[in-house]
Amino acid sequence: MKARMLIVLGSVKGSPGVSTFCLALAARWPGAAKRVLVECDPAGGDLAARYDLALSPGLVSLAAARRGSGAATGADGESLWSHTQVLPGGLRVLVAPPGGEQARAALASLAGTGAHPLEQAAGDPGLVVIADAGRLDAGSAALGLVRAADQLLLLSHATASDLAHLAARIDEVSGWSGRAGLLLVGGGYPDAEVARELGMSVMARIPTDPVEAATLNGRTPPRRRPFTRATLSRTAGQVATVLATSRQLLSRPEPSTAADADIPVPGEPSSPGVAEPAPSTVASPVLNGRLP
Repeated sequence: MKARMLIVLGSVKGSPGVSTFCLALAARWPGAAKRVLVECDPAGGDLAARYDLALSPGLVSLAAARRGSGAATGADGESLWSHTQVLPGGLRVLVAPPGGEQARAALASLAGTGAHPLEQAAGDPGLVVIADAGRLDAGSAALGLVRAADQLLLLSHATASDLAHLAARIDEVSGWSGRAGLLLVGGGYPDAEVARELGMSVMARIPTDPVEAATLNGRTPPRRRPFTRATLSRTAGQVATVLATSRQLLSRPEPSTAADADIPVPGEPSSPGVAEPAPSTVASPVLNGRLP
């Protein structure tokens, strides 16, 4: 039986690039699983404006469908799929409106009563739901989704100020999820030191790559250098592999021989046949003590 796969990403301070990394993570998820990126930031979404998409279908239409037909609506992958749109390259996204008021109202409606519809959809075989929850706090409209997540990933710069904010809220984060891991962004304090001080496993270090980040977010044309050499996307692929492998081992699935099925990142040329580097920069798949 396939383990449920709902991955939620967010931050507690600043803008460490959650939305950009969500794009890369969804695009580089290994295997043949369908994957959908959901904008759940209570401050509003960016994808519709960046990629000239309509606001509907999206988060608001999913919330309206759930209100109109009861909690069962949107409870499976097929229903969720009908509210998605397609980015250049083929990645399915559930877009949120740019206005915070509309986004918060839709998120509150989806939380409703019973299981969260994204949690239910993630239980469908062959579907991975990756949610961008933005900046998290005790009043966030995305907290219901955070609590339902199979894995919460927090992004933080490895600087003294950002880590101090995270340290001050570590007990709060633990209350949201017992399955939280940390992704550090850019240079700063070493992984081992951060993990020791916070008591939270550091899963990976995301390199700073402004050029690729701009391409991922639709702000610049595709770069000329090969996609597989892009540092941010390469790290995203390694993180995705660790997450997928850990969850698969937990569910003990039958061995699969299916080849990886990367979805091209918007604006990035793919380069099949070029081997990924060994994932030595990514921690072993011990996600806050959840060994397979």
